[in-house]
Amino acid sequence: MFTPRTPRIVAARRLQRRRDRDQAGRFLAEGPQAVREALAAGVVLELFGTPAGLERHAELTAQAPEVSPVTDEAMAALAETVQPQGLVALCEQVDVPIGAALAKSPKLVAVVAEIRDPGNAGTILRTADAAGAGAVIFAGDAVDPYNGKCVRASAGSLFHLDVVRAPLDVLTLLQDSGLQVLATSGTGSDDVDSLLDGGLLTAPTAWLFGSEAHGLPDDLLKNADRRVRVPIYGGAESLNLAAAAAVCLYASARAQR
Repeated sequence: MFTPRTPRIVAARRLQRRRDRDQAGRFLAEGPQAVREALAAGVVLELFGTPAGLERHAELTAQAPEVSPVTDEAMAALAETVQPQGLVALCEQVDVPIGAALAKSPKLVAVVAEIRDPGNAGTILRTADAAGAGAVIFAGDAVDPYNGKCVRASAGSLFHLDVVRAPLDVLTLLQDSGLQVLATSGTGSDDVDSLLDGGLLTAPTAWLFGSEAHGLPDDLLKNADRRVRVPIYGGAESLNLAAAAAVCLYASARAQR
């Protein structure tokens, strides 16, 4: 049984760092939900589990290409949650080049430009998946989609749509592929409701979301087709980034259906 000092556990722990994930092209997916979706996507290389975890989720254990029992201490070292659920999968990264993602002519795309919070990023991934988006593009110096917190917040959606990492200057590519590009801004001249009522959200759309602290970079704001705000009807100053993304993506999903 593997312990925290077993070389494969030591190597897997290194994947908690972005630099090592990028070098290896691998990442860790923690918990039964993430493991289930990773197995369905065919990207699991090895499943680490405590004896109790492997027994409790025998249907997942049976699907894994390689199963490595670990001690509770080794699981605590691999997991990033306070109370691990007994399973961690070693996975291949699932990046799709931006050209390949756009060649599929997605009707709805979310672009997270230089956002740093992994919880927000993972929640936007989950929301985009639920809204039927074809791709989520992590543009510029954005959080790593394979960050452990981001993977957990995505609740398996990381494996359901195209995940793209691209430079910040994606706007021309998006427009050339037939997408209208809508930049979210608290001071936008358009609002989500007016676009929905006017039928403008029926068109294939890429929504741009910036960081909660700084918003979108000026170039993206300036060159987008429209700058759009989420209307605030009560006393709140603004919406959390992931909540605003949900409003925008579902407005498009409703219009397109």
